Amino acid sequence: MRESVLLLVTLMISISGLVYELLEGTVSSYFLGDSVYHFSLVIGIFMSAMGIGAWASRYIRGDIVKAFIYIQLSLALIGGFSAAVLFYAFAVLESYDISLYIETVAIGVLIGMEIPLIIRILQQRYELKMNISNVLTADYIGALVASILFPVFFLPHLGLIETALFFGALNAFCALLVWRVFRKRVDKKILYIIISVFFIIFAGWMRVSLFTSYIQYKLYNDNVIFSHNTPYQNITVTGSKGRIKLFINGALQFDSIDEYRYHEALIHPAMSAVFKRDNILVIGGGDGLALREILKYPDVKSVTLVDIDPEMTKLFSTNRLLRNLNKDSFLDKRVKVIHKDAWKFLEMSKSLYNVIVVDLPDPNNPSLGRLYSRKFYTMILNHLSKGGVSVVQSTSPLFARKAFWCIVHTVEATKAVTLPYHTYVPSFGEWGYTLFGNMPFEFDFSKLPKDLKYFSAKEFDIMQHFPKDMSKTDTKVNTIFEHPLLKYYNKGWEKWYR
Repeated sequence: MRESVLLLVTLMISISGLVYELLEGTVSSYFLGDSVYHFSLVIGIFMSAMGIGAWASRYIRGDIVKAFIYIQLSLALIGGFSAAVLFYAFAVLESYDISLYIETVAIGVLIGMEIPLIIRILQQRYELKMNISNVLTADYIGALVASILFPVFFLPHLGLIETALFFGALNAFCALLVWRVFRKRVDKKILYIIISVFFIIFAGWMRVSLFTSYIQYKLYNDNVIFSHNTPYQNITVTGSKGRIKLFINGALQFDSIDEYRYHEALIHPAMSAVFKRDNILVIGGGDGLALREILKYPDVKSVTLVDIDPEMTKLFSTNRLLRNLNKDSFLDKRVKVIHKDAWKFLEMSKSLYNVIVVDLPDPNNPSLGRLYSRKFYTMILNHLSKGGVSVVQSTSPLFARKAFWCIVHTVEATKAVTLPYHTYVPSFGEWGYTLFGNMPFEFDFSKLPKDLKYFSAKEFDIMQHFPKDMSKTDTKVNTIFEHPLLKYYNKGWEKWYR
């Protein structure tokens, strides 16, 4: 019985340990981008700290059962409130990096102590070989369970702060189980400490909503209408006095006060460069605002929108405020929505399109970076009909000049006919686009919709001029094997906003 309980505890602490690691990497990616960098950093520090903890466990003398219980309770509090601390550090203290490092080391050291102590406790009944084998088996199974449940269940359904608190409670439960098994040799006052820790975590859970509202206000300085963690991203919509903003992983995607400038500049040059608009493809654009502009052309027969996140399109097709913003574009009978990775969609699709619009978030991580690669643009070219064109939002040629021209050069590397241009969007500053196709462009602006607020043929001429501080510069081509775009992007934005 005693051995079975300890192996169950091993399984649970393995799950909680990996979840804390995933939580810290995920929070860092949400706030700072570049998921590979931050996950690598967290894993490296975490594993090193575990090694220190395993080494330090040899110096624990006396009642090792009591020591193990206290370690679980420490993890319950430090790990349980880890996500909340990181949110507070980023939004209020502006000391995120320091908080992340301290937290990662503390949790790693405590977790590193756990397995050696369990092995020492079990050593009283099993020979060392069987003891280590059983413990490591439970540990590895726990890691598998955590890696599956975290992205599939906990992150989308509980969220980051609640998930951390849940596993804090799990650590406290482990302490309770161990106390129950060894209650005859452990001081009863420890039970009161365990109950107190449970109470603290429960109190924290009850205040999550209030805390989240406070953090969201600090982060967005606006009323939060909707905020949800999906398996792919954090989606937050804020609004007040009729003004709506969309944030993905904390980064502004649009502001309703001026989004028309961005979307008119994105859509209408491409739509004016083709003679037929029968079949249109939108990659990304889950807010439906690009769709709104496309559907202004009466000769459009079919629009396919491919967005990997069903929560995004569901939100913008059901929320009344957001539906008013995109003019119910998702309800148009000409629109077909597919929830799939854009790369996989293009690989499997055999359709040809007159216009392909690539309206993706900025390339701030390798996962998005591959959708800004030469291979991806080649795939797009292969899906354009004769005379078809594609347009890609290409970040800011002012704030991230090298990143913008890297995208242009990457498109040019496909041998496509290419036309870069830019416009001013007050929420973003100068913003860039890349138009490309398989034939020279011939624009016909006579069929522009009458209700445009900004775009015109005259304005488009101005958009094609790049002043000296945004002019063409040498860059490497972005490929699926090399990712210079990510480096250019981060370095460019850090220059302005570090």
